[in-house]
Amino acid sequence: MRRPPLPTFRPLPTALPPAGEGREEGRRNNGFALIIVLWTLVLIGFIIAHLTASGRTEIRIASNLLNNSAAQAASDGAIYEAIFNLSDPRPDQRWPIDGRPRELVVGSSRVMISLEDEAWWINPNTASPALLEALLRVTGSDPESARRLAVAIGEWVGSAASPRSQAAVLEEYRGAGLDYGPPGGPLESLDELGRVLGMTPATLAAIRPHLTLFGPAEPNPTTVDPVVATALTMASQASPAAPSANQPPPDVLTVRITASASGPGNARVIRFAVARTGPALPQGYQTLAWGSRTDPVLYATIPDGTVTR
Repeated sequence: MRRPPLPTFRPLPTALPPAGEGREEGRRNNGFALIIVLWTLVLIGFIIAHLTASGRTEIRIASNLLNNSAAQAASDGAIYEAIFNLSDPRPDQRWPIDGRPRELVVGSSRVMISLEDEAWWINPNTASPALLEALLRVTGSDPESARRLAVAIGEWVGSAASPRSQAAVLEEYRGAGLDYGPPGGPLESLDELGRVLGMTPATLAAIRPHLTLFGPAEPNPTTVDPVVATALTMASQASPAAPSANQPPPDVLTVRITASASGPGNARVIRFAVARTGPALPQGYQTLAWGSRTDPVLYATIPDGTVTR
């Protein structure tokens, strides 16, 4: 008996890709993935670089703040040492008030400190009109302008020899196009002189280095400021000055102390103080102003004694 033949199965025809097409598609996929990986690495590198740079900047800023604080503390310490020295009951042990720099070492900072007498300059709050007029003439104002401006300053600070009525003074300011008048009280800032009727920026710039808000009514005749010395001579020839009731006791000094500290990391800080020393004071000294500055005369005070810039 014959067996029936086994059935024959034929595979269904399939569409085969052309030779090499599968390899090309795999290469494209691999290349795209590589690009994504590379861009991710670049992005991560940028983030790391930014964080590193920011960290270095913050560290540098913190270091600068620390160095400046150390230099400022050294400057203030030198000022305290100067006040303590000036309060010494033995005059021969005190530092000379001659404006010359003196070097101190405070911690890791070197401090150059100088002492100047506030009586070397003219106080516009208490100076006589003749002295103000002389200062204006010495610094370049013509006689008539100097006379009028000295009177206007006296009216502004309330020290005019022959005060006019407030209404008359206010009318004069109104006639000049100004919407204010003199307060009739002491200056709180040397900048305030710029509001006085007739004062120009050039005139203020000329007299400002020779002014102070802390000196006596009559400057010290031994002043080291040649302009003030000339003004004193001119004023005394015009009208001999009478003794002023506002003069401090002879054993009380008002000193301007400037301390310039060079600290770690090339930090540099300039601090100043105006202090009054003498045995007649309750604690032996009195601080009138304290702060930072870059120019010996460009500072301002407010009634509580603090310093503004």
